[in-house]
Amino acid sequence: MTNTAHKRIALVTGANQGVGKQVAKELAANGVTVLLGARNFERGQAAAQEVGGIAIQLDVTDAASIAAAAERIRTEFGRLDLLVNNAAISRSDRNDVTLENYASLYGTSTVSLDEVRAIWETNVFGALAVYQAMLPLLRRSADARIVNVSSSAGSLTLNADPSFPYRKMFSPAYAGSKSAMNIMALAMMIEHENDGIKVNLVSPEFTKTALNNFQGTETIEDGSREVVRIALLGPDGPSGTYTRWENLNIPW
Repeated sequence: MTNTAHKRIALVTGANQGVGKQVAKELAANGVTVLLGARNFERGQAAAQEVGGIAIQLDVTDAASIAAAAERIRTEFGRLDLLVNNAAISRSDRNDVTLENYASLYGTSTVSLDEVRAIWETNVFGALAVYQAMLPLLRRSADARIVNVSSSAGSLTLNADPSFPYRKMFSPAYAGSKSAMNIMALAMMIEHENDGIKVNLVSPEFTKTALNNFQGTETIEDGSREVVRIALLGPDGPSGTYTRWENLNIPW
């Protein structure tokens, strides 16, 4: 049964901190019922109380957790209108590696395959798994949208240009996982180009978060603006875009 008491229902993954938390906060402020997906439920609850949303336990690398989250949404809300695929990591543990050290430790010739697998498990396969699990709920919406949070660091076109300032950071680890995330997003765009489900790809750019040991150049508020703008688009808003603030196209 579809719950019509909520004008719009959104799930934001990785929402207990960083860009995900800020996006959840701004969506809630715009009247959206926001479900904050968090691997650690207690942290999710704390974030939900702060931003005015609802915590939901969701580990994007755990099939049982994903299935339970989808079932809870189905039971309590009956549908999903907006999925923000935001959960991501740049390393498998919470070390204090600097950006300078990251380039050497996580380079193509130095990063371990186990580390690459761990990063891709969250950033690529986790996003795909959540998408697949939530799609039946999105199909119940009259205005469904999927916002995939990527990075211009994953743009093959930009990284092929020797003048791109972050080119030296490109490797199979984080940046490579975002290139793969772009593949997933493009595949979603193609799959839904005729069924009414809108799919977008967004980069928050170089935002100060735990992903980069808070060495980014953009604030959380500024870095989240394009994600929020796209997430709040109505049914007449575009699909198939890859943008950064404000509505600037990123080359694939």
